[in-house]
Amino acid sequence: MKKITVFLFLSTFLFSCEEVVDIKVPSGEPKLVIEAVFEVFFDDIPITAYTEVKLSLSTDYFEEDIPIVTSAIVTLKNLSDGVIIDFEDLDLDGNYLPVISFIPEDNIEYELSVIYNNEIYKGIASKIRTPKFINVEQGVKTLFSGKETEVIVEFPDDANKQNFYLFNFSKNFYLSIEDRFFNGSNYNFSFFYQEDEVELPTNVKIKMSGVSRNYYTYFRVLANQSGQSGGAPFQTIPSSLLGNIINTTNTKNFPLGYFHIAETDTYNLSLIE
Repeated sequence: MKKITVFLFLSTFLFSCEEVVDIKVPSGEPKLVIEAVFEVFFDDIPITAYTEVKLSLSTDYFEEDIPIVTSAIVTLKNLSDGVIIDFEDLDLDGNYLPVISFIPEDNIEYELSVIYNNEIYKGIASKIRTPKFINVEQGVKTLFSGKETEVIVEFPDDANKQNFYLFNFSKNFYLSIEDRFFNGSNYNFSFFYQEDEVELPTNVKIKMSGVSRNYYTYFRVLANQSGQSGGAPFQTIPSSLLGNIINTTNTKNFPLGYFHIAETDTYNLSLIE
């Protein structure tokens, strides 16, 4: 158990007092955190992919240092043909990369396997399709302070299915949306950087990824629980938030994190004053 000292201060016109309150914060057993969100940049020539698996251990809420995991065995299996790709952490930084370059294929299920402390963790994912941006540009509108920077995004939505999207506006700002109210339309919306969030002029890379319904739900809960609706999605994972990866050796020792594969379109935008 950890203790945090909180000072309560009460003042009136006549007196002041100070009281020390000890609050006991529960300390749980560390859990394996598996961050395996693959991106396929289908508009690149040639097509490229980000296929990194990040492994760490969960910590108490007030801990600043996140322990990395460098001793795991990580593999990815193509469930259609049985081909297995090994991942290695050559830099011993908790980031595991495939030993050979590969591009996740359409309509193929992939099984991620992580062996750590003699326990086996597995998750299955297949690539989610993504449309291309129609247009991305800087706007002139503002919100409350009058000093926000507007970015206008437009993209086409597929009318044949329900779609979910995750946008990365660079600088650790994310937005997740679903097509409930614009199914099958060319949809546009505005995103605003606050004055203290971006220093103009600057260049930003904006990403759009199609995501599954389950990952969309997971991401929204993660953002809400961690209080990082505009922050990096995996900096603080609540200990109760389960992803799609299971511990096949010991189900009670469940992992945190998610395995997801998505096509990703990018747009480089120069923001001016």
